[in-house]
Amino acid sequence: MKLSVLDLSPVTGDATQAEAVRQSIDIAKAAEALGYHRFWLAEHHNIAALGSPNPEILIAAISQHTQRIRLGSGGVMLVNYSPLKVAETFMELEALAPGRIDLGLGRALGADARTGGALRSVGSDAFPQYFQLLSAWLLDASGKVPIPEGHPIYDIKANPAGPSHPDLFVLCTSEESATFAGMMGVGMVFAEFIARAEAGPAIAAYRRAFRPSAYRTEPWAGTAVIAYAAETEEAGWRGDAPRRAGTVSMLSGRRRRFTNIEDAEAFLAEWKGTPLLADVEGRSIAGEAGAVRALLEGKAKCVDADEVFVMSAGPSLPERIRSLELLAP
Repeated sequence: MKLSVLDLSPVTGDATQAEAVRQSIDIAKAAEALGYHRFWLAEHHNIAALGSPNPEILIAAISQHTQRIRLGSGGVMLVNYSPLKVAETFMELEALAPGRIDLGLGRALGADARTGGALRSVGSDAFPQYFQLLSAWLLDASGKVPIPEGHPIYDIKANPAGPSHPDLFVLCTSEESATFAGMMGVGMVFAEFIARAEAGPAIAAYRRAFRPSAYRTEPWAGTAVIAYAAETEEAGWRGDAPRRAGTVSMLSGRRRRFTNIEDAEAFLAEWKGTPLLADVEGRSIAGEAGAVRALLEGKAKCVDADEVFVMSAGPSLPERIRSLELLAP
């Protein structure tokens, strides 16, 4: 099983959002030292529990602290931005870390509707058109597939040009978006922790729809989950309590952040016996390291994933790193 890390710059314990951003660099350095394949960063806006809305900035910073691990976005919410600007940004990242940059694209806003309006998002319906423009600029900038003369964007270039371009992926939460990724001939990652559904049907739809492209000749699919490992089953579930409590709070419309295990466990006790808590705990992957790893391996086989992204969960930075150590490939 090939393992990678997805990091949302979570605000844990008494940390500030600014500290959470800096902690992402520490997590990335640990992931590289431990042999993880990729380190991806997410984009979220106006969410107090998450620190970074700008994966591209963290990718640039982390590229200067690492040498081998692939770095990418999981993802850039394309409809919030100009496709040309995104192409330019990621060609510049490719110049900083040649052959190590992944560009994962999402079609959602990464925010609520009002925040999306403040970002001047054009809405998810524009995603296919924006994707095509972005792809054309990336392939043209790398000299792989020049934009033909007479095309409306023929004389507009995504600088800096270079001999390589980022690898391209679509982040999926449905069979529809997975099918689009397959038809475009790019990689796909199913955000299982957001969709709250198994990745299998979407990955199957992607593989059925896949057409070879300038990006890849064979399909490639990953799935992203939240997992927390510790030395014992009890320690694993206790350490995961703040995340589970935060999830229950969010799904119940409260959006509360839990800074310590005791408060989280008290909150979860209030929800004991409810369908919501049962669903959250049924979807949680936490416990003793060997058991957690077995669950991840089983999931990869069950959904036919080429790679599993593990969100770097845990109640503090040392415990997040320890979890990654215990699960390391």
